[in-house]
Amino acid sequence: MLQFNQLSYWEKETNLTKLDYLIIGSGIVGLSAAIHLKQEQPDKKVTIIERGYFPSGASTKNAGFACVGSASELLDDLSRSSESTVFQTVQERWEGLKALTDLLGEEAIGYQALGSHELFKLAERQQHEKCLDQLTYLNGRMYEITGIKTVYSAADSVIEGSGYKGFKGAISNAAEGQIDTGKMMQTLTALAQFHGVKILNGIEVNSIEKQKVNTNYGSINFNKVAICTNGIAAQFMPDEDIKPARAQVVVTSPIANLKVKGTYHFDKGYYYFRNIGNRVLFGGGRNQDFEAEETDELNTSDMIINHLSHILETQILPNSAFTIEHQWAGTMGIGEQKVPIIKQLDEHLFCGVRLGGMGVAIGTLVGKKLASLMN
Repeated sequence: MLQFNQLSYWEKETNLTKLDYLIIGSGIVGLSAAIHLKQEQPDKKVTIIERGYFPSGASTKNAGFACVGSASELLDDLSRSSESTVFQTVQERWEGLKALTDLLGEEAIGYQALGSHELFKLAERQQHEKCLDQLTYLNGRMYEITGIKTVYSAADSVIEGSGYKGFKGAISNAAEGQIDTGKMMQTLTALAQFHGVKILNGIEVNSIEKQKVNTNYGSINFNKVAICTNGIAAQFMPDEDIKPARAQVVVTSPIANLKVKGTYHFDKGYYYFRNIGNRVLFGGGRNQDFEAEETDELNTSDMIINHLSHILETQILPNSAFTIEHQWAGTMGIGEQKVPIIKQLDEHLFCGVRLGGMGVAIGTLVGKKLASLMN
């Protein structure tokens, strides 16, 4: 591949010079920020650079869950943070999902409002009962945010006849759904290009200087730059509270008469599954080895994949014949706080990172806020 200094005048002038806004990372946040910048300032030159031949982080590798928060998650958060902080986070997730569907349309992202179900193991009876006792309170607060009268409801019937093993009860969430991650990213990319955003793939940033990034092909000058690399942002922002967290996923072969419909999660959200047509997607297991999974490596580990396969065989699909046909890993950005980092780092440098595994829900909103900050 040619270095930048080997390009023609035309190539440099069209793609690399006089950049008003340079965005690092073509995931949900980067694309959304670029779209909003061009909508507000159509004459400005907005360029995205991406290290992969298409987005390489969590945006194209997530499980496609449109989440706002389970009952047990909210109660756990309330034990650690103030009520206003917890429900402000939920409101941003809800508003973020609306921003995503408003921007792209439900059909274009394959959105299905099938709800979700939190499953509780036999040993989690006390936690399950605690959640049930708080449903009236939680529903009252969620109604204020979503306008849905009953978001959470006891739903033990989702286990009955399902074939699931080792679960005692369930609580359903009417505010959640699922999307087609591939369709979402394809539509976001097409919309950005429609607005005139230039996307350059295969360019990896080595360092950021004042109004210049150094890449594997040479340097690029800019007026303002935004870091939108989420889980791998720590290399550019060592002083910020952000670290990578690998998430691993498997997808089964097609299963006849599959009963799984909608999204499910259990064990404090460390495990999650859903249907993709007549296949099952199952992911998680990071809690098996937190230290090893604090990585931006996109290779899967045999230990986690075997662990997920075992749970599928013994607890989720014990009566079904299947094989694992797909497996992959993605990188989330997490920290001590669940809120994203959207800030100006210096006169020319901005960031929108640390989405905490909620990129589908809040990525579009983070991008919009970042664009407003950069204007």
